[in-house]
Amino acid sequence: MTEQIHSSTMRPEDLRDSLKGLLSGEYNWLANCANFCALLYQELPGLNWAGFYYPDEDGLVLGPFQGKPACVRIGAGRGVCGAAAKNLQTQRVADVHAFPGHIACDIASRSELVVPLLVGGEFRGVLDLDSPELNRFTAEDQAVIEHLCREFCEHHAV
Repeated sequence: MTEQIHSSTMRPEDLRDSLKGLLSGEYNWLANCANFCALLYQELPGLNWAGFYYPDEDGLVLGPFQGKPACVRIGAGRGVCGAAAKNLQTQRVADVHAFPGHIACDIASRSELVVPLLVGGEFRGVLDLDSPELNRFTAEDQAVIEHLCREFCEHHAV
């Protein structure tokens, strides 16, 4: 992992090291989610939103984020976040307006990357990254973000 993530000022290993530093000695899920999304929002170019949604009785509910105010609740299986939660598979969408059932919390968003978070096999939420650029997220970006999410979840599995 020596390439930069879509012109980030940080290489993937630098992002990983920064995340490890933020997590070091801290196991509070909420606090760590807040710092994780802040790190990504600050270091990844072309984002207009980075944050978390947690499982709730009717779908997903908003967690820590960076960006404009967001949709508070997402119904089960709805939108890109709901698809990631339902299928437990990353959703990388080049054009969200072509995604069936897309929820437009910010009409400026054009592409999206949503990674489900599993801690000890238990679904704990999704990390949602939005961009005003079409096709902002590459396969390499997806691999790096998925790796960071796995490390984040492994930290919380102890």
